[in-house]
Amino acid sequence: MMHIDARGLRCPWPAVRLAKALRQGADAVTILADDPQAPAELKLVAAAAGADMSINTDAVAPTFVVTRRPVGNTVFTQSP
Repeated sequence: MMHIDARGLRCPWPAVRLAKALRQGADAVTILADDPQAPAELKLVAAAAGADMSINTDAVAPTFVVTRRPVGNTVFTQSP
């Protein structure tokens, strides 16, 4: 799992860092971000990458967890 500490960074930087991590192939990313715009922007980046996002607000700064959805079956069978 990749970890990104984006506390103190204003949007779009937390979203830019998430997008870069997903482009580099990360399957799961945790992001610490305290910008009020971060939840909406991170959710958009996750959705565009086919990933799900959850938020843990129990920590000092909200922690966002982004995980890629499993790829569906890409093998098609031909019926007789």
